Amino acid sequence: MADDNKVTAETRTEFGKGAARRIRAVNKIPAVLYGHGTDPQHLTLPGHEVMLIIRKANAVLDLQISGKSQLALVKDVQKDPVHQIIEHLDLIIVRAGEKVTVDVPVHVEGESAPGTIIALDQTTLSVEVEATHIPERFVVDVEGLEEGTHITAAEVELPSGAVLLTDPETLVVAINVPAVVDLPEPGEGEEAEGETAEGAGDESEGESSDEAAADSE
Repeated sequence: MADDNKVTAETRTEFGKGAARRIRAVNKIPAVLYGHGTDPQHLTLPGHEVMLIIRKANAVLDLQISGKSQLALVKDVQKDPVHQIIEHLDLIIVRAGEKVTVDVPVHVEGESAPGTIIALDQTTLSVEVEATHIPERFVVDVEGLEEGTHITAAEVELPSGAVLLTDPETLVVAINVPAVVDLPEPGEGEEAEGETAEGAGDESEGESSDEAAADSE
């Protein structure tokens, strides 16, 4: 585990919304650590350090709790929907060599053939992988691919030891040609409007003549 994932965690005994607000007020994050049959541990983590680490999906923290090291996978991040402040973290205990199930983001690189567009149908792939070797993302190279090319989950390159759990036939990337929309020729709309206006004028004139004849009678 890289040293830049080391985080000093403090145990806490105060709970509830009030305690959580006080923790966040000093730029720290309340968290709970559980798993492997242990009792949940309520922790306080340094806000800035953790925020930088969890920008990567499926981050694993090397928690330093009372002088002891404990690996923890970030399972859930609760954020304020307006200010995007991290309000709480759920962490799961993991051990070196242990395999975990995670959803890894799919990243597309390159440009497909001229005149085509790239459709990313599956944004993540579910895999079983060693907890300390979770890939940051899966890269799909589409450089020069022609219209009609389909890339399925089975065709995405996985790191050694990773096992694909997503259905292998799942479409991940498709290369298509944009649909052509028929637009009216310049002037066509104006002509139609003119004809409508003329027709309306004729009808109005006819109605006026009939009304005048009726009045004279």
